[in-house]
Amino acid sequence: MRPLATLRAARRAPILQVAKLAAATVAAWLIAGWLVPGHLPVFAAIAALLVVQPSVNQSLAKAVERSIGVIAGVVIAVLLSMALGGLSWVVLLAVVVAMVVAWAFKATPGTANQVAISAMLVLALGSSSPDYAVDRILETLIGAAIGFVVNVAVVPPVLVAPARRDLALLGGELAASLDRLGEAIGEAQGSARLQELMLEARLLRPMTTAAAASLSAGEESLTLNPSGSRHRAELTAMRALLDRLGPIVTQVIGMTRAYVDQYDDALPAEPAVAAIADQLRRAGHDVRLAVQLAEVDPEPEALTSAIPALTSPLELRPPSSRHWVLIGSLTEDLRRIRAGLRDED
Repeated sequence: MRPLATLRAARRAPILQVAKLAAATVAAWLIAGWLVPGHLPVFAAIAALLVVQPSVNQSLAKAVERSIGVIAGVVIAVLLSMALGGLSWVVLLAVVVAMVVAWAFKATPGTANQVAISAMLVLALGSSSPDYAVDRILETLIGAAIGFVVNVAVVPPVLVAPARRDLALLGGELAASLDRLGEAIGEAQGSARLQELMLEARLLRPMTTAAAASLSAGEESLTLNPSGSRHRAELTAMRALLDRLGPIVTQVIGMTRAYVDQYDDALPAEPAVAAIADQLRRAGHDVRLAVQLAEVDPEPEALTSAIPALTSPLELRPPSSRHWVLIGSLTEDLRRIRAGLRDED
């Protein structure tokens, strides 16, 4: 079952994207067949199919890649056919030459594959005359242009919602981690609960990575997008929020690691622990507030206040000698979290 699982995506593509693929392919077939008669417009249909991508920027890149690959492949096929004739082994030679030429020019894998495929198709499916080669190049350019126009004109994709969702999930889990640590630090804990705290904190890393990837995809989707200006300010605010939350994720994981490594049953009796626990809960409140102020969907729970809670300095009594390293480490991380939430250097 595992090999079959690799054939399935995590989620379906939007039905609109499927409709755009079908429309671009049909339009390219009909228009190219009308403008360049004589052969089935296979190259145009393939070009349109490949050019309709999840973002306008990717569509332009794929159109250029497809066009350059076809032109290079067709030229190689025609030259080899004119020099060596129409023997069957010339097709294999054309594929090898195309791959070597793409490698020599440091072409991307997609462009290299396109050069080889185009050379093979020209020799295997059609004539190798210069007129045929020119027709196939024109056909490809028509298909690529139609695919790009369809992707731009028909509701160009804007991937802001996934970025908003992933950043909201990260903010909610980061606030929950601060709350959990604040609750745990004042009570005696067993080894199983300590390991659970560490595992929950480590989940923040893949969530941060997912949020960063979604933001990058969202920013790319706005490039060359006619409707991009309406969403650019929102994505800028979300990027600034992620830049603030990223260091806090590192500090929360470090605080949890230090607490788990240096925990002992006497820790809850330290005079400073109650104050630190209160500051952790305040930090969780301020993380939720930061997510809300950045116009990202907050957690369902209502905020108790719209005012930042980390406003007053933390005053601590000196800890016992066996805990001063841990107390000092937690206090310094709290200072850094406060600076990050208040956007201070």
